[in-house]
Amino acid sequence: MTTHHSHDTGHDAGPDTGHGSVNAMAVSATLHCLAGCAIGEIAGLMVGTALGLATGWTVALSVALAFVFGFTLSSLPLVKTGLGVAAALGLVLAADTVSIATMELFDNLVMALIPGAMDAGLVNVVFWVGMMISLAVAFVAALPVNRYLLQRGKGHALIHGYHGQATEPEGFRRFIPDLATPTLVAVIVAFMVGGLVVAAADELGDEPGGAPSHASATR
Repeated sequence: MTTHHSHDTGHDAGPDTGHGSVNAMAVSATLHCLAGCAIGEIAGLMVGTALGLATGWTVALSVALAFVFGFTLSSLPLVKTGLGVAAALGLVLAADTVSIATMELFDNLVMALIPGAMDAGLVNVVFWVGMMISLAVAFVAALPVNRYLLQRGKGHALIHGYHGQATEPEGFRRFIPDLATPTLVAVIVAFMVGGLVVAAADELGDEPGGAPSHASATR
């Protein structure tokens, strides 16, 4: 795919660069970053809880993993097209850093404002509801940021031209999975709903007349 970026249409690979196109690209880019952030945050919280880390260290680990997973998910499609790992990572750092940073700022701010959400364990309804709310707020906050960057040929516009290339991957690149954004989002939603259901079942088991669950019995 040839690159024909201009100051006005650097974010698009074709002549149709209306507001609908920009909005669709901004939504897709934001959802992709959100998926990486969610995976990293949940992984960090699970590790922090398992290791018994203090809240501050757990949050720091979650933020770090959010960046790691966010950058990784954006780099894999570029590497699959034939781009070198270093070159792909360089593009992704330039494209996604602002978006992920915006998400993490608002996500953690909302979690801090929800009473008990930061200190809630994984088997806790407050945690999962708080996570859902915070990620939704993070998406709303990052969407206009990504749209602004796309309109100026920055952000995901820097890597948009590499997506959808028809070149056949070779070597190890053949084994890189095609992780479509809707698939990632569906997996994250399913995982979070599952966590909420487990937490609700555990709390119901703690109520009088309910059989104590294994998680509640060990607290």
